Amino acid sequence: MNTTDPAHPAHPAHPADALAEVVGAYVAAVNAFDLDAIMATFSDDALVNDVRREFVGTASIRAWASREIVGDKVTMDVTEIVRRDALTILRARYDGEYDKTNLPDELVLTNYLTVADGRITSLIIIHNAPAPY
Repeated sequence: MNTTDPAHPAHPAHPADALAEVVGAYVAAVNAFDLDAIMATFSDDALVNDVRREFVGTASIRAWASREIVGDKVTMDVTEIVRRDALTILRARYDGEYDKTNLPDELVLTNYLTVADGRITSLIIIHNAPAPY
Protein backbone atom coordinates (compact mmCIF):
# COMPACT_ATOMS: atom_id res chain seq x y z
CA MET A 1 0.00 0.00 0.00
CA ASN A 2 1.31 3.42 -0.96
CA THR A 3 -0.07 6.35 1.04
CA THR A 4 0.47 10.04 0.54
CA ASP A 5 -0.55 13.14 2.48
CA PRO A 6 -2.57 15.04 -0.18
CA ALA A 7 -2.58 18.23 1.86
CA HIS A 8 1.21 18.52 1.42
CA PRO A 9 2.10 17.33 -2.07
CA ALA A 10 5.74 17.16 -3.06
CA HIS A 11 7.12 19.19 -5.93
CA PRO A 12 6.95 16.79 -8.87
CA ALA A 13 10.29 15.24 -9.74
CA HIS A 14 8.77 12.32 -11.67
CA PRO A 15 5.25 11.22 -12.77
CA ALA A 16 4.35 9.65 -9.40
CA ASP A 17 5.03 12.98 -7.68
CA ALA A 18 2.93 14.81 -10.28
CA LEU A 19 0.11 12.42 -9.49
CA ALA A 20 0.40 13.13 -5.77
CA GLU A 21 0.47 16.84 -6.51
CA VAL A 22 -2.73 16.93 -8.60
CA VAL A 23 -4.63 14.67 -6.19
CA GLY A 24 -3.48 16.84 -3.27
CA ALA A 25 -4.42 19.98 -5.19
CA TYR A 26 -7.91 18.57 -5.86
CA VAL A 27 -8.50 17.76 -2.17
CA ALA A 28 -7.16 21.15 -1.06
CA ALA A 29 -9.35 22.96 -3.62
CA VAL A 30 -12.45 21.05 -2.51
CA ASN A 31 -11.75 21.86 1.15
CA ALA A 32 -11.21 25.53 0.26
CA PHE A 33 -14.48 25.67 -1.76
CA ASP A 34 -12.38 27.06 -4.64
CA LEU A 35 -14.17 26.27 -7.90
CA ASP A 36 -11.41 27.58 -10.19
CA ALA A 37 -8.77 25.57 -8.33
CA ILE A 38 -10.95 22.44 -8.52
CA MET A 39 -11.34 22.91 -12.27
CA ALA A 40 -7.59 23.44 -12.72
CA THR A 41 -7.03 19.84 -11.59
CA PHE A 42 -9.16 18.33 -14.40
CA SER A 43 -8.30 17.74 -18.05
CA ASP A 44 -10.59 19.40 -20.60
CA ASP A 45 -12.24 16.09 -21.51
CA ALA A 46 -12.35 14.57 -18.01
CA LEU A 47 -15.16 12.40 -16.74
CA VAL A 48 -16.69 12.52 -13.25
CA ASN A 49 -19.17 9.90 -12.04
CA ASP A 50 -20.87 10.86 -8.78
CA VAL A 51 -23.96 9.11 -7.42
CA ARG A 52 -24.18 7.12 -10.68
CA ARG A 53 -24.37 10.32 -12.77
CA GLU A 54 -21.79 11.14 -15.43
CA PHE A 55 -20.38 14.61 -16.00
CA VAL A 56 -18.10 14.88 -19.04
CA GLY A 57 -16.04 17.89 -20.05
CA THR A 58 -15.27 21.23 -18.48
CA ALA A 59 -18.75 22.80 -18.57
CA SER A 60 -20.51 19.78 -17.07
CA ILE A 61 -17.88 19.19 -14.38
CA ARG A 62 -17.87 22.90 -13.49
CA ALA A 63 -21.66 22.88 -13.04
CA TRP A 64 -21.44 19.74 -10.85
CA ALA A 65 -18.59 21.12 -8.73
CA SER A 66 -20.23 24.54 -8.39
CA ARG A 67 -23.51 23.15 -7.13
CA GLU A 68 -22.61 19.90 -5.39
CA ILE A 69 -19.11 20.51 -4.06
CA VAL A 70 -18.66 24.26 -3.54
CA GLY A 71 -22.37 25.04 -3.15
CA ASP A 72 -22.88 22.25 -0.61
CA LYS A 73 -19.63 23.19 1.19
CA VAL A 74 -18.31 19.64 0.89
CA THR A 75 -15.14 18.80 2.80
CA MET A 76 -12.91 15.75 2.49
CA ASP A 77 -10.84 14.25 5.31
CA VAL A 78 -8.54 11.79 3.52
CA THR A 79 -8.15 8.47 5.34
CA GLU A 80 -6.23 6.46 2.73
CA ILE A 81 -4.59 6.69 -0.67
CA VAL A 82 -3.61 3.55 -2.57
CA ARG A 83 -1.95 3.30 -5.99
CA ARG A 84 -2.85 0.34 -8.21
CA ASP A 85 -0.95 0.76 -11.48
CA ALA A 86 -2.58 3.74 -13.27
CA LEU A 87 -5.44 3.96 -10.74
CA THR A 88 -5.37 6.01 -7.55
CA ILE A 89 -7.87 5.01 -4.88
CA LEU A 90 -8.57 7.73 -2.32
CA ARG A 91 -10.87 7.18 0.64
CA ALA A 92 -12.14 10.17 2.58
CA ARG A 93 -14.68 11.14 5.19
CA TYR A 94 -17.10 13.58 3.58
CA ASP A 95 -19.07 16.30 5.29
CA GLY A 96 -20.93 19.39 4.16
CA GLU A 97 -24.33 20.99 3.83
CA TYR A 98 -25.80 18.38 1.45
CA ASP A 99 -28.90 16.24 2.07
CA LYS A 100 -27.79 13.54 4.52
CA THR A 101 -31.07 11.59 4.50
CA ASN A 102 -30.34 7.85 4.72
CA LEU A 103 -26.58 8.42 4.91
CA PRO A 104 -24.43 7.13 7.77
CA ASP A 105 -23.21 9.57 10.44
CA GLU A 106 -19.68 9.07 9.13
CA LEU A 107 -19.80 9.07 5.33
CA VAL A 108 -16.68 7.53 3.81
CA LEU A 109 -16.57 7.63 0.02
CA THR A 110 -14.06 5.96 -2.26
CA ASN A 111 -12.68 8.06 -5.12
CA TYR A 112 -11.15 6.24 -8.10
CA LEU A 113 -8.92 8.62 -10.07
CA THR A 114 -6.87 8.42 -13.22
CA VAL A 115 -4.35 11.11 -14.10
CA ALA A 116 -2.56 11.99 -17.34
CA ASP A 117 -0.14 14.85 -17.95
CA GLY A 118 -0.61 16.09 -14.38
CA ARG A 119 -4.41 16.44 -14.58
CA ILE A 120 -7.33 14.28 -13.51
CA THR A 121 -8.86 12.47 -16.49
CA SER A 122 -11.46 10.50 -14.55
CA LEU A 123 -12.95 10.61 -11.06
CA ILE A 124 -15.46 8.03 -9.92
CA ILE A 125 -16.94 8.56 -6.45
CA ILE A 126 -18.64 5.59 -4.79
CA HIS A 127 -20.18 4.86 -1.40
CA ASN A 128 -18.92 1.28 -1.11
CA ALA A 129 -20.49 -1.37 1.08
CA PRO A 130 -18.28 -3.75 3.07
CA ALA A 131 -17.44 -6.94 1.19
CA PRO A 132 -19.43 -9.94 2.45
CA TYR A 133 -16.28 -12.13 2.40
